[in-house]
Amino acid sequence: MSAPEPIPFTPDWPEPSERFLRTDLPPAPELPLRDVLGPCLSKWVKDAAEAKGAPPDYIFATLMTVGGAAIGNTRWVSPWQGWAEPPIIWTMCVGLPSSGKSPAIDAIMQPLRSIERRLREAAHAEYKAWSAKADLAKLAEAAWKETAKAAIKAGDTPPKRPEEANAGTSPHVPRLVINDATIERLGVILAQQPRGVLQLRDELAGWLQDMQRYSGGASDRPFWIEAFGGRNFTVERMGRDSLTIDRLAVGVCGGIQPDRLKSLLFKSDDDGLLARFVPIWPDPAPLRRPRSGTDEILMERILSKLLSLDFITSKEGETQSDFIPFAEDARDLLQGFRQRMRCLEAETEGLMLSFIGKLPGLAARLSLVLAFLGWALDDKDEPREISALEFGRATTLVEAYLLPMAQRAYADAAISKAERAARRLVGIIRDQAWRSFSSRDVLRLDRAGLGTKAQLNPALALLDEGDCIRPMETPPGAKGGRPQRLFAVNPALH
Repeated sequence: MSAPEPIPFTPDWPEPSERFLRTDLPPAPELPLRDVLGPCLSKWVKDAAEAKGAPPDYIFATLMTVGGAAIGNTRWVSPWQGWAEPPIIWTMCVGLPSSGKSPAIDAIMQPLRSIERRLREAAHAEYKAWSAKADLAKLAEAAWKETAKAAIKAGDTPPKRPEEANAGTSPHVPRLVINDATIERLGVILAQQPRGVLQLRDELAGWLQDMQRYSGGASDRPFWIEAFGGRNFTVERMGRDSLTIDRLAVGVCGGIQPDRLKSLLFKSDDDGLLARFVPIWPDPAPLRRPRSGTDEILMERILSKLLSLDFITSKEGETQSDFIPFAEDARDLLQGFRQRMRCLEAETEGLMLSFIGKLPGLAARLSLVLAFLGWALDDKDEPREISALEFGRATTLVEAYLLPMAQRAYADAAISKAERAARRLVGIIRDQAWRSFSSRDVLRLDRAGLGTKAQLNPALALLDEGDCIRPMETPPGAKGGRPQRLFAVNPALH
């Protein structure tokens, strides 16, 4: 006996909710380069982008991260008492292998590497001189010990330890850039180099996935979450001495492919690590022959000046960061910006909610980096406060560019699981050309995110609420059993 025909549905459908029909990638926003950097530095970024055959967005992002890492812990920004931020900025250059990510990053890294090479050569020369002094100190130490033993044996007062037996502290060989290091090794470097360091990864996906693995009984993720904030951190690993870092500050920059990013978005824990990254995903640069080169000397001069910043000494003689306050009118702008971000938070879910929550702090950090980049370029007096003009440039960058760029990069992860499943179901309906379907039809396909009733039911409820589908009345089964769950499809979906 054939199954009873469902009761026909009426064709009077309202417009379906557009939120379930969006499948295209949001467009890349235009970078307001001149408004943010001014004429001279924005021209440098454009020239470097042309020389590297890459979008200027990647070079700008790398400049923000490298500039912040160069300032490091020497200067923090403090909008008001009780709130302070380091200039640490994490950027993620998103694009296909041919998009020019690595050449663009190199435009900033090559001048930084040149500076690092000179610093390390000078440090190695100091170390060589210290090593010779240390050898003599060992001889003086050994001779003193022998004399002291003889004096004690004879009942005489042992001589004082000679100054020649003390070679002093070994000179530190600076590291401006780290490519791959364990957190134990990074801890050792940062304990000797309180300014901080830059972590550069050509491919961020592998590094982020490795954090999911456990080494010695602990995950690396807490270390990196704290490294964004410049706070005190103690590294504890079984079988090794604990290591306390007073100022844990590491800038991070690297590239990632769109598919790898999407995989990370859906597999990673929502512990705030990914939300600390500023994703940069521009359209590819047009293919053209470069008309000019890059002035690496200018960038070396800017980065060298940022690296010349030093810590201040407190009245108690302690070395500490110098906190740069906000001017009063900048505080007013900040408060308005915080209120706008709070309104956005109320309309947002998923990873974007975490990202938006960090934007006030990010804007404060950017205002500090932009202020000191301007100082390093123009050779003016060092900034002693963040003005409304400087913070306004940071908010322009965030609202006109970084926020829509994050909406583009995190589009699939910026919504709840139920909404992702609902959008996926709309895609299935279109692919299958269904005018009506049953829940069993969907489950039988065994698609990711829709393979169980627990995953399917919230998606069906959302699509019903959004006027994309409508339950169809069906008579009971032939033996009085539960009727099939059938749904009519809004013709507008096709």
